[in-house]
Amino acid sequence: MGAAVFFGCTFIAFGPAFALFLLTVAVDPLRVIILVAGAFFWLVSLLLASLIWFISVHLSDPEDSKLQYGLLVFGAAVSVLLQEAFRFAYFKLLKKADEGLAMISEDGRSPISLKQMAYVSGLSFGIISGVFSVINILADSIGPGIIGIHGDSPYYFITSAFLTMAVVFLHTFWGVIFFDACEKRRFWSLGLVVASHLITSGLTFLNPWYEASLVPIYIITVSMGIWAFFTAGGSLRTILLCLPCKDPPASSQAGDVPGSLGGRWKPSLQGKEEENSRVMVYSALQVPVED
Repeated sequence: MGAAVFFGCTFIAFGPAFALFLLTVAVDPLRVIILVAGAFFWLVSLLLASLIWFISVHLSDPEDSKLQYGLLVFGAAVSVLLQEAFRFAYFKLLKKADEGLAMISEDGRSPISLKQMAYVSGLSFGIISGVFSVINILADSIGPGIIGIHGDSPYYFITSAFLTMAVVFLHTFWGVIFFDACEKRRFWSLGLVVASHLITSGLTFLNPWYEASLVPIYIITVSMGIWAFFTAGGSLRTILLCLPCKDPPASSQAGDVPGSLGGRWKPSLQGKEEENSRVMVYSALQVPVED
């Protein structure tokens, strides 16, 4: 039973992230480098946050439970702020690297766009954050023992797995929005990213009241995902173009559309090839070419 819980929670927490890594990052060595470097930046932010919290705890009264709880909340807030500060520092570093790559390229253009770097860096922050937040929980899920035998919630492991998956997605979305806001100097967007990160971190203190923490976190995740989608250049038109088929215009008649037969619309082979090529472009995280 312990092995089933371990592998089930692991696949829930990191399955989507692993799929994104294989399909969108592992195919390009430059993206892999950006992913590893982003994870290093997040680790440095965690080290500084841990150091601040460690010093605060040892300088305070260990017998005061309310004070210790307040220091825990303080440490979580400091960790969030440091993560966003290092995300900004990583943005500045990637901007410098982007300029250097453009200078040494043959056509004077960087081999990777800013939106791609934002996505990969956000994914790296999410993966490493998820690993450090759930690795001890997964280790305990193997056993011995059964969760909930002393009256605790039996949903602790699976809730932690779903929470980790949400955090991975959130960091990915925050990375896309944050980089775009820094590039366009939209300070209100930066403020919303930091505020949503603080709210998400604060909601975890409501556990084990999981309904009050997990549901709002997933609402924030969906909202940030929609925002990141449109920030990256997505639109309803691009969604329709990615569909395997689409309905013809309502005003089209038999013979008006190439390939029509007996008043029934039939897409041409050339149209299919163009749509397939666009789908391949989207899967490679490239900006679609406008008609």
